[in-house]
Amino acid sequence: MGRSFASRVSHPKLKWVVLVLWLVLAGAAAPLAAGLTDQQDNEISSWLPGDAESTLALERQIALGSDPDVVPAVVVYERADGLTPADLEAIEQDAAAFGRTDGLDGEVVGPIPSEDGQAAQLIVPLNGGADGWEAIAPLAEDLRAEAADAPDGLDVYVAGPAGQAADSQEAFEGIDGTLLFAALGVVIVILLFTYRSPVLWILPIFSAVVALYCSQALIYLLARYADLTVNAQSASILTVLVVGAGTDYALLLVARYREELRLHADRHEAMTEAVHRAGPAVLASGGTVILGMLCLLAADMNSTRGLGPVAAIGVGVTLVVLMTLLPALLVICGRWVFWPVRPALGTPEPSATGLWSRVGSLIRPRPRAVWAVTTGLLLVACLGLFSLNSKGLTQADSFRGTPESVAGEEVALEHFPAAAGNPVYVLSTADTADDVVSAVAANDGVGEVEEPQLTGDDALIEASLADAGDSDAAFDTIRSLRAELDDVGDGAALVGGNTAINLDIQTASQRDNRVIIPLIMLVVLAVLGVLLRALVAPLILVATVVLSFGAALGISALIFDWALDVSATDSAFPLFVFVFLVALGIDYNIFLMTRVREEAHDHGTRRAALIALAATGGVITSAGLVLAATFAVLGTLPLTFLTQLGIAVALGVLLDTIVVRSVLVTALNLDVGRWMWWPSRLAQRGDEPLSTSDGDDGARVPAPRGTTDVTQEVRPGS
Repeated sequence: MGRSFASRVSHPKLKWVVLVLWLVLAGAAAPLAAGLTDQQDNEISSWLPGDAESTLALERQIALGSDPDVVPAVVVYERADGLTPADLEAIEQDAAAFGRTDGLDGEVVGPIPSEDGQAAQLIVPLNGGADGWEAIAPLAEDLRAEAADAPDGLDVYVAGPAGQAADSQEAFEGIDGTLLFAALGVVIVILLFTYRSPVLWILPIFSAVVALYCSQALIYLLARYADLTVNAQSASILTVLVVGAGTDYALLLVARYREELRLHADRHEAMTEAVHRAGPAVLASGGTVILGMLCLLAADMNSTRGLGPVAAIGVGVTLVVLMTLLPALLVICGRWVFWPVRPALGTPEPSATGLWSRVGSLIRPRPRAVWAVTTGLLLVACLGLFSLNSKGLTQADSFRGTPESVAGEEVALEHFPAAAGNPVYVLSTADTADDVVSAVAANDGVGEVEEPQLTGDDALIEASLADAGDSDAAFDTIRSLRAELDDVGDGAALVGGNTAINLDIQTASQRDNRVIIPLIMLVVLAVLGVLLRALVAPLILVATVVLSFGAALGISALIFDWALDVSATDSAFPLFVFVFLVALGIDYNIFLMTRVREEAHDHGTRRAALIALAATGGVITSAGLVLAATFAVLGTLPLTFLTQLGIAVALGVLLDTIVVRSVLVTALNLDVGRWMWWPSRLAQRGDEPLSTSDGDDGARVPAPRGTTDVTQEVRPGS
């Protein structure tokens, strides 16, 4: 980063301008950020693939006058020893009360008794009106409150799509505040441990909060006025991403600033040098994350595509805040903010003889053996991938625990042929309607078929499934219906409904995995190539990133099976984990390798690798702990997908920082040496020897740039 910019953000007078500017922006952003929840689009269309058959079917339903906002609630009643006359009377009374409920769109169907006499169900069609799905949850809660007066011993469940909407909204209720405070809490603890200062942690946290408010405000404006799609999932990830990435960038900048304070009497000069030296690595890291997130725009899934710009905006705003506000705050506060260990001029740099310097001395004698063994262990961890089932989560598996809608679904399946309230809709032409009805009725996976609803030249046919709507058997039924109707309906018949939607989501997610993962790898490779001015190093680094991703996913699959008792994952799970592990994990590659390159000009690549590990190992580990902890906060939520995502990303980040970046990459640097920089001129420079005396068990490891002691002897275990 240019010295002119670096000098401005730390200028004795301009630092106050920077501070006031961000305080004004944060004050203006806070109320807008609070309104982001109201701008979230959690309608089905915000998640669906744009060109999927179920999406096209939904559009034709709307054109035919069928309201897709009608969401059925299935109220299930059960008494294990059989329904009593009093139960039946209470159910009739509920049916009458539900018929007067707000939001009713049509007639209440039922009571429908089960053949075993132990259960009955009512189907209540609800419509949220202009508010769509967001208004369904309170309507379903009204039904639950009305049905709560059931006779003793009669169990009542509000299930079906409306019940699921209510349980999902409850799971997301207050999620933004919960995530923010939980993430800030764990980050504060880690920063206190890292800095060992009761004051310093405040500045990175304050900067991260300002970045979060400003990014949320900008996203709010784009969602309101520029049709940017934001849903509850992307908003939750934004909070974790900004706090985690922002603190990461702060750690790198503060570490370099503290190093420069030992070399400069004037703190403003020290900050200018710190921003100049660390700025390119931070910008390259943030730029890689932004480009990686924008790769999501190539997704078929609307929800995945919408996450891309949301996350990119969050990281972009965070970069601007951390590279301007934080430097200004640090120079305003002065050296005392590091109390009780103030970095005074001329004091030695502790990283030169710290933990990671000793780790480097252990790797130095046998780097090839170290990277070979480390690679082998990571490949063993990758074997867990064979147990990863990413074909999608069932409704029961989507929640941690058993909410009412899931319990009601299970009860309904015990007493009725298939869960009600989950029909299949087939759209065809009026001319082929009879043939389509016959073909649908002949399918073994279909229960009942209603008479076609004719509107002009079009027909809408409603059918029920013989199996649970989220089962593999139901998905097979949708596939077979589509195959059969390609011939019967002259290719004009479309199969839609919730089961078809979920099947199309799985298909689109698997396509996105195949397309976007290689695309992100190419982007990362290109960024590393430009930054490091080499070809060999980027190829090796990308290979280590992929290995780390596979190991994290493999271990996570075992954790899901053993600890969560869920063997399946969402179809988009591998892609989301890859995006965050690679786009964020590459930060640590950049932090380490830019320092290796910087030191290689003076010391050669092998000695530079040890210097860089000693200088950056601590900050990389701290940054990894922060990022892992913030993503682990997702594990506190009652939604399986976000819990699994938090576990996998946290585990992957820890592997990346402690094992891959610090051990594997350092060993590879020591083994490959100057050829890491091929074909640049740096590859033509000879490497200096690592030891200056024969038979010396210690390594003469140069201290990081500018320390008082140019070389410090480090012995294994010292």
